[in-house]
Amino acid sequence: MNLILLGAPGAGKGTQAEVISETLLIPQISTGNMLREAVANGTEYGVKAKAAMDSGALVSDDIVIGILKERIAQDDCKDGFILDGFPRSVPQAEALDEMGVKIDKVLEIFVPDKTIQARVSGRRVCESCGATYHIEYKPSKQDGICDKCGGKTIIRKDDMLETVLKRLATYHETTEPLKSYYENQGKLETVVGQEEVAETTALTLKAVGAK
Repeated sequence: MNLILLGAPGAGKGTQAEVISETLLIPQISTGNMLREAVANGTEYGVKAKAAMDSGALVSDDIVIGILKERIAQDDCKDGFILDGFPRSVPQAEALDEMGVKIDKVLEIFVPDKTIQARVSGRRVCESCGATYHIEYKPSKQDGICDKCGGKTIIRKDDMLETVLKRLATYHETTEPLKSYYENQGKLETVVGQEEVAETTALTLKAVGAK
């Protein structure tokens, strides 16, 4: 099965991609890892990507899709793959179709924005040992102090509410239109994220036909 996973930042899409990968024994392909591997291996499109990156330019969609086609031609993709983080826009999806990359199903992990904001902006990380907490779901025993090492817990820039809101706005403007694009192709299925990750996982596995 060839899958695309959609979901707003903070919806837990990556976690579900890992579960599907482990259950169906198909690779999870992220754009960043794919680009790095192609550049390191010196593939045809990897060389083109390196030239773009070295010049400070963005890697064009046709190069990314060329690298994707090289990647999914590898043996571990013979039974399918999961695209996590690509396409990010309708033009990229159209280019994917035009280059003949077959997609069987597009799975959206849906979580309301307010829930994502509470989940992400409530995270705290120990700046000494990296232990993670949440002010509501997993607070440290003493506010601002790590239970494990006594270090200071902080909110990372990526977890600040202002950053979260910007990332959500970008998602809604650029990536969310993909839902209509794939719905019109009859490929979209939505899984509503639950409070318990295990419950979301059960729904996700059901959606991809895993037992």
